[in-house]
Amino acid sequence: MEIEALKPGNVHLFADGHGMFAAQFMTSAEVSSWPLTDPRLPVGQRMLEAVRATRLAVATNTNLGIILLAGPLLCAAEMTGGRLHDNGLHDNLDAVLRAMSMEDTRAVFAAIVAAAPGGLGEAANDVRQEPKVHLLEAMREAADRDMIARQYVTCFGDVFGVGLAALEAALARGEGGMWPTVFAYMAFLAGFPDSHVVRNHGTEAANQARQEALDVQAALHANHDEPSRIRLLMELDRRLKADKVNPGTSADLTVATLLVHTLGVQLA
Repeated sequence: MEIEALKPGNVHLFADGHGMFAAQFMTSAEVSSWPLTDPRLPVGQRMLEAVRATRLAVATNTNLGIILLAGPLLCAAEMTGGRLHDNGLHDNLDAVLRAMSMEDTRAVFAAIVAAAPGGLGEAANDVRQEPKVHLLEAMREAADRDMIARQYVTCFGDVFGVGLAALEAALARGEGGMWPTVFAYMAFLAGFPDSHVVRNHGTEAANQARQEALDVQAALHANHDEPSRIRLLMELDRRLKADKVNPGTSADLTVATLLVHTLGVQLA
């Protein structure tokens, strides 16, 4: 659902970008889903094996953020009574995050190193060393500069409070096809300076992308003509990619939002 939606600046079926292709993300989703849903593995090991499977299949980091978000969510969904409408999934997620062990921390650190040693790895403590603190503490230290880390210490507050709210609002007003996903993505891109953009281009570039997203988001709400909407999104897509700006964190959070929504529907 995420790769099929036109997400400005990111890879999608409408346009590749940043030296990556939509097919790589589809392959990554397929191969990582097996370890992420393996009930025999603890949550940290699931994420590590998912990164390893992805690297083996596509030889690049397509989905570290997705894996770090999906792992705890899937474990939470496996617990008895994980029902979104009564906050069960969210409560289960809180329990999963709090129950993560030092062994889970080691596995997650190893996953970060295997996927992107120069990215989140530098934000969440020194992941190349034996962990000295619990994963939640490491993520807390990085939460002010990394949106993925922030989800761990807020029990995925932005996924449930921003992305899911935008997705469900779009569905409630009758948006169909890719548009609920687009509105979830734009809620993140317009709502926060994207962490991936900040790391690679600095705060000013991230804020510029956010301002452009705010303008496009408003235009999407005002214009219901699909070809016009697509033109607006593609114009922003071309501008961001011309400047090598990839809002990858917003895309990762969008995947997590779609996962929460889908789990909620299935478990309700």
